[in-house]
Amino acid sequence: MHPVRASKLLSRVLRHDPASVGITLDPAGWVEVDTLLTALREHGYRLSREQLRQLVAASDKQRFALDPATDRIRANQGHSVAVDLGLPPAVPPDRLYHGTPCRNVESILAEGINRGGRHDVHLSPDVETARRVGARRGRCAVLVVAAGAMHRDGHLFSVSDNGVWLTGHVPAGYLTLLS
Repeated sequence: MHPVRASKLLSRVLRHDPASVGITLDPAGWVEVDTLLTALREHGYRLSREQLRQLVAASDKQRFALDPATDRIRANQGHSVAVDLGLPPAVPPDRLYHGTPCRNVESILAEGINRGGRHDVHLSPDVETARRVGARRGRCAVLVVAAGAMHRDGHLFSVSDNGVWLTGHVPAGYLTLLS
């Protein structure tokens, strides 16, 4: 299976629709590797254990985590299915960044950043990453999030294993458009 296709399939299955291949994630989002590979095979997707390992290791965004001690895999963040990743609260840097298509900027500056169908709003630690994330859907803009001020005002943050900062909502008053 082509790596890009495999990564998109794993994202769909491990973040949004495990039932599509007949698996169930545990409360923290994990599934046994053999269970996943068998379910994928039964649904016409051929992916070997080695291909899976290479996919996880080579992913520039580190979307997935393999736990060799328990031989399980999960998505690091971005779930729309109910999971508790067990991420502890963390103190964010003063500024974080959010890349978004330009068409969304006006409403975001008025309403803030909402999590949509996901568990959390995803924020990037640097402008380049935010720009790359926002550009996936066309011309993009980068918003600066006053994360330090949000934290001081009582908003909770956590950070996923792959460095994505997570929070429930970013109110508009903490946002500025990067010029």
